[in-house]
Amino acid sequence: MLQNILLVVHVLVAAAIVGLVLLQQGKGADAGAAFGSGASSTVFGARGSASFLSRTTAILAAIFFATSIGLAYLAGKESGPRSVVDTVVTEEQPAAPAQEEQAPPAPESDVPVSD
Repeated sequence: MLQNILLVVHVLVAAAIVGLVLLQQGKGADAGAAFGSGASSTVFGARGSASFLSRTTAILAAIFFATSIGLAYLAGKESGPRSVVDTVVTEEQPAAPAQEEQAPPAPESDVPVSD
């Protein structure tokens, strides 16, 4: 139950990280503005404080790492069979003990044995 909840949170956080990274503007996006439009005073100037999107991405990345570690811990904690072969062997009922086969009796012959 906990593993399923953690897995859902993990997938949702991963999708949110992808969305936030795609929304953010790259560092080199101001380079075109420096060569003609004059909208930016420096090509690679100081950025100042981190924006809301980059802070949110960092928080979601920390949550992603935490859920990854939690899922790895829960997966290692399971004590079930490790392979399909182990599952089949443990589910089969032990067979009844085999009875020793006795050799069939020798056929009786009509010829008398001479002493």
